[in-house]
Amino acid sequence: MPVVPEDGDIACLVRITGRVQGVWYRGWTSDEAVQRGVRGWVRNCRDGSVEALFAGPALSVREMIDACKQGPPAANVHSVEAEMVDVPEQRGFEQRPTA
Repeated sequence: MPVVPEDGDIACLVRITGRVQGVWYRGWTSDEAVQRGVRGWVRNCRDGSVEALFAGPALSVREMIDACKQGPPAANVHSVEAEMVDVPEQRGFEQRPTA
């Protein structure tokens, strides 16, 4: 996970691998993000991974990335890779179609 500042808004693009499709990972991610006040999106990728963009307060984004390491009960997460990106203008959190 990248080093992030203690405060202010940040954004991270995250790729989660393992058994993360067909286990309600996107829905779980959306629920967790909304609860934490994180905006962005989540989608399945054709290679079997899940990709997400998390933006918001640094602490909330860090917590979201940490939560993704566990995921929903049926998931078996192998890795979570995160990279800092520019903070988007987007409001809210959405599930996107497979990319």
